[in-house]
Amino acid sequence: MRYLTLLKQERNFRLLSLVQLICYFGVWFSHTGIFTLLISLDAPIWAITLSAAMAYIPGVVLAPFSGVWVDKFSAKPMLIIIALIETVTVFMLVFINSLDLLWLLLVLIFIRNGTGGIYFQVEMSLFPKILSKENLKLANEIHSIIWAVAYTAGMGMAGVYIHFFGIKSAFILDGVIYIISFYFLFALKIPNFKPKFVEPTFKMLQSGLIYLKQNKLVIHLILLHSIVGVTAYDALVALLADYTYANILSISLVIGLINACRAVSLMISPIILGKFANKKTLLYFYIGHGIGIIIWAILQSNFYLGFLGLLAAGFFTSTLWSYTYTLLQQNCDAKFYGRVIAYNDMVYLGISALVSVAIGLLFRLGVGLEIITALMGMVFFAGAFYYHKISKFYDIK
Repeated sequence: MRYLTLLKQERNFRLLSLVQLICYFGVWFSHTGIFTLLISLDAPIWAITLSAAMAYIPGVVLAPFSGVWVDKFSAKPMLIIIALIETVTVFMLVFINSLDLLWLLLVLIFIRNGTGGIYFQVEMSLFPKILSKENLKLANEIHSIIWAVAYTAGMGMAGVYIHFFGIKSAFILDGVIYIISFYFLFALKIPNFKPKFVEPTFKMLQSGLIYLKQNKLVIHLILLHSIVGVTAYDALVALLADYTYANILSISLVIGLINACRAVSLMISPIILGKFANKKTLLYFYIGHGIGIIIWAILQSNFYLGFLGLLAAGFFTSTLWSYTYTLLQQNCDAKFYGRVIAYNDMVYLGISALVSVAIGLLFRLGVGLEIITALMGMVFFAGAFYYHKISKFYDIK
């Protein structure tokens, strides 16, 4: 298989992929713990949705500066420092035992996801530098599969683990998982891509904004990619577990099973759709994604049929994410990789944060979760129309 061939041939990419698998697994393992903790503490809806949004807000706040740091400093030291910060924040989650410490929980989520976002930006800026153009698309597809595998295993296993061993035990295990990743990080042998002449931070920030202003296609590709951020289902899944499926299984098991089922689709779809992803088919992928989410909305009221809907809702997500990211990387000047990817994350995560807040707000206003889900699906029809217009006016590489 072409994915295995790339992993065998590219040592640094293989090590980075192993670290990503470990860290993503850890993120989703404790993610289930956080929402189970909030629901067990009888947290209000605003606290649940704010916690979901807090996973995305750091990327919006830090993006203008994190992109400069990525372009300015060497990759390996940044990856190690970031992983260390994430490890410390995971262990600190053990001390959250009441809603009086909600502020601390939000701070920890902010720090962890902020540093995790920078880690992602360092890695995605590094891929175009260490991989050929032909392998870059494969690398992004592998990355999306790793995310889905970790999501499936992390969410599914966390639900079962927390059910039997408790929330605090899950946080401790998550910290241990992070510690394992350092073995692979220290084994990396990454060339020094640090520029010889480094501009001051604010000068680099200014030049990055000027570059975006002068390259409208990059802005359009960022917006196209950000549409995938609408699939920020965390708050939606938590509300389904707390209200729609409350009497079926324990909260942790419901959250774990829902996310694991969705992730199975995310994991399988790139293998099936990856070879068909190109500039001509992208329009139909957006339409297919919208239809898949609406199918989930229709089947959502039934816990068991809802799993079929989840498979449909996640089928196009990974391929849309990886291919639109590849387009952005291929149409961006290498000098601005870090800043452009950071701005991309800022918009993507901003959309995800707004969606998380909007889910909670609409639910409090009395809008049913099925209607909210269907509205999310309709956004992808707008995305298809947007891509159709852009492809007519720009020469996309």
